[in-house]
Amino acid sequence: MASFGGQVSRSRDLDKLLLRPGHLVGPDFDPGTDLREGLKEFVKILVVGAGGLGCELLKDLALSGFRHLEVIDMDRIEVSNLNRQFLFRLQDVGKPKAEVAAQRVMERVSGVNIVPHFCRIEDKEIDFYSDFSIIALGLDSIEARSYINSVACSFLEYEDDDTPKGESIKPMVDGGTEGFKGHARVILPGKTPCFECTIWLFPPQVKFPLCTLAETPRTAAHCIEYAHLIKWDEVHGGKAFDPDEPDHMNWVYSEALKRADLFGIPGVTYQLTQGVVKNIIPAIASTNAIISAACALETLKIASDCSKTLSNYLTYNGAEGLHTKVTEFVRDKDCLVCGPGALVELDMSTTLQKFIELLEEHPKLLLSKASISHKGKNLYMQAPPILEEQTRSNLTQPLFHLIGKKTRDVVHATGTISKNGTKTSSLKKVRIVFTGVDGTAEMDMVSGA
Repeated sequence: MASFGGQVSRSRDLDKLLLRPGHLVGPDFDPGTDLREGLKEFVKILVVGAGGLGCELLKDLALSGFRHLEVIDMDRIEVSNLNRQFLFRLQDVGKPKAEVAAQRVMERVSGVNIVPHFCRIEDKEIDFYSDFSIIALGLDSIEARSYINSVACSFLEYEDDDTPKGESIKPMVDGGTEGFKGHARVILPGKTPCFECTIWLFPPQVKFPLCTLAETPRTAAHCIEYAHLIKWDEVHGGKAFDPDEPDHMNWVYSEALKRADLFGIPGVTYQLTQGVVKNIIPAIASTNAIISAACALETLKIASDCSKTLSNYLTYNGAEGLHTKVTEFVRDKDCLVCGPGALVELDMSTTLQKFIELLEEHPKLLLSKASISHKGKNLYMQAPPILEEQTRSNLTQPLFHLIGKKTRDVVHATGTISKNGTKTSSLKKVRIVFTGVDGTAEMDMVSGA
């Protein structure tokens, strides 16, 4: 085992990466015990998800020398989790996954501190995510990944020449598994493709014709979707269905069983009901372990610069023998999530109406009759008439005040563009910089007003 100062190191393999030079290291790599201690002291990592992949990630990151970890998950432990989520035991059923996972890792790895958060990822303020050096994803849904991606990209700032500011880049390491298949990827907003840039990689979701569900169900999944998509609304009169509410899921399961009995269809179980409704892909413990190891290594690379990171995407297929492939995708420079957007300089007194007119003349936009939104809030809508009437009064207001007196910010504009003689709808990201800002406005910016 490696030793320093006469003491045997407890992290022999980690020391080989952090304590000696190499040919594949990054430009900022400075090997030595200071680096190893720096990872323990200053790097803070958020693990999103405490399921099969999340449990492995927490364990791997703790054993990789990281000492400040947090984990967020909204689910409670179920019996069906126990075959692959190794941190949980039968007596833990019903308890929050994040809390149990954090406690189990801290019991086994001395010195690590893991803060659990038992809540939805949307429940946290955006500032919560800004606290972390790296965000590691162990999620099982496209929607959740897309949300975290948008959060990480919201911290991204650009120079006037459209190059990202290095200190504003929030690295993400994303893992995913599906049976014997899996992927690990590195997302550096502004440098590599973000999740939205490559959303086309995901296959379209399976949809069942409603006529089949209502008239001639042939599988257990048909019965479940009938209860979920048709029967729920009939009985509950438009009440929103919450897939994360156990009472709602039990109701769908019960109704699906009745439907299956009526048509003589076997196979409806509570676990299958969850899988169909929440589009859960079956997971295998060994695949989770392999993908987690890849994600943990990439996290270590980002934090220490001890080696070059992936060319953004690694795929794994263990069903037909071991197969790994590193794939490099191209970033979409016009991405509305991670792209810089078109730069527009405005005076502080510029009204929303004048800004909309300027969009028609801007050489990179040429956007006619634009509707404007800022962080999900409608500033002005061209249609429908009721929204146009509600937002019309904003047209005479200075845009600087409407977006909260920020000297730099981003808005989204939806309008029409003319291309080859044809008018088409278009959504544009616009990066605004206000010129001539006085001391008061700058104090507003510093204080976050």
